[in-house]
Amino acid sequence: MSDESSIEARLLEATEQLIYSGGIHATGMDAIVKASGVARKSIYRLYPTKEALVAAALLHRDARWMAWFIRSTPPTDDPFERVMSIFPTLRQWFESEGFHGCAFINAAGETEDPDSEIRAVSRFHKQRLLDYLNELTQACGLPDSKETARQLLVLIDGATAVALVSGDVSAADSAGRAAALLLEASRSANGPSSSHH
Repeated sequence: MSDESSIEARLLEATEQLIYSGGIHATGMDAIVKASGVARKSIYRLYPTKEALVAAALLHRDARWMAWFIRSTPPTDDPFERVMSIFPTLRQWFESEGFHGCAFINAAGETEDPDSEIRAVSRFHKQRLLDYLNELTQACGLPDSKETARQLLVLIDGATAVALVSGDVSAADSAGRAAALLLEASRSANGPSSSHH
């Protein structure tokens, strides 16, 4: 790792942690300089604006969070079981120290301009999560796997928001029960004739 890339990694990590725990607007460049140990001049050489830095920090989080989420929901013999493993995974996240909800929803909520880089990264993250959910629902052979994936995304984001606002981690369990009903309904809609049995 070159000096430049290790400086950048340190900068993105510090920025990501600060904006996740305190919000974008509440995080000034001074705090970022202090936490990362990277000089302001070096920061602006890498990222000409605070928005560009925040967008890069969110991309950094997207890569890490998606890798963790995919690793935590590994393939099993039963594709339905794999979908259901999402919800204990979410609960584990909700229970973790420093949980502040979804960084991407938080960031989009703080950004008024729909065309901003920050909004674009938030949309990119949700699309990546949706694509992964779509892979999982397709493996279940559901008739409308795309719509089921969208419904799972709504359950995930809803549970995340409830856990953040109420502090109740069992929102993950409620979302899991709703997902089980959803999968059961999709399965029935598939009809016995087209099942694998």
